[in-house]
Amino acid sequence: MPRLENGGWSCSCAARGRHRAQPGDTAAGLAAKVGGMLSSSGSSPSLTPVPARSPSTSTSTSSTLNWSQHLVQRSVVLFVVGAFMALVLNLLQIQRNVTLFPDEVISTLFSSAWWVPPCCGTAAAVVGLLYPCIDSHLGEPHKFKREWASVMRCIAVFVGINHASAKLDFANNIQLSLTLAALSLGLWWTFDRSRSGLGLGITIAFVATLITQFLVYNGVYQYTSPDFLYIRSWLPCIFFSGGVTVGNIGRQLAMGIPEKPHND
Repeated sequence: MPRLENGGWSCSCAARGRHRAQPGDTAAGLAAKVGGMLSSSGSSPSLTPVPARSPSTSTSTSSTLNWSQHLVQRSVVLFVVGAFMALVLNLLQIQRNVTLFPDEVISTLFSSAWWVPPCCGTAAAVVGLLYPCIDSHLGEPHKFKREWASVMRCIAVFVGINHASAKLDFANNIQLSLTLAALSLGLWWTFDRSRSGLGLGITIAFVATLITQFLVYNGVYQYTSPDFLYIRSWLPCIFFSGGVTVGNIGRQLAMGIPEKPHND
């Protein structure tokens, strides 16, 4: 009997031990599950961070903005210079009766047609921007006499050539044309000496002459004593020297301007 009682007591104690051990096992299992979940969440890929703005992108944007601002400033300066020179030189031609406008035009404030200054100003802006652009495209930056003193002397010579076309009296227009042609080439050789300047000057003279022929043909205005179709034969020389002069102004304004950034 004592042995049975001892055995029954031991069995009941073991059962109680098993019942008491279940809560501990359950807690351990929960802890293991929580640890597994944490480890799995730690090993899962994280959210991709938003890339920061590259410094090169901001630098390129700033360079483009500065280049655009300089382009607008140069265009405005060239337009004002071209419009002013057109008023002065056209007034000289009118006073010497080289060009004839209708009476209602002569009676205006500047004794010139309203469209002359804006047209000449726009042409000066285009030509002045085109010269340094062609130099950059050809890879031949123009560095001959790049200073404002030389540019001002070039302007003075151009005004003198225009003044000579209205003031000088020759036996015929051919002699005057040859003289102005020599002066115009001398202006190019003295202040430019570039192949691009010579080519652009000839192109500008050709295009401007065609436009002038068209305007005179349609009766917008006229020249006295025309000897080259509807215009004077020396007019292409004026256009050539004017193109070289405006080109020098545009080149001088473009000096020190950062180049347009390229997107690689």
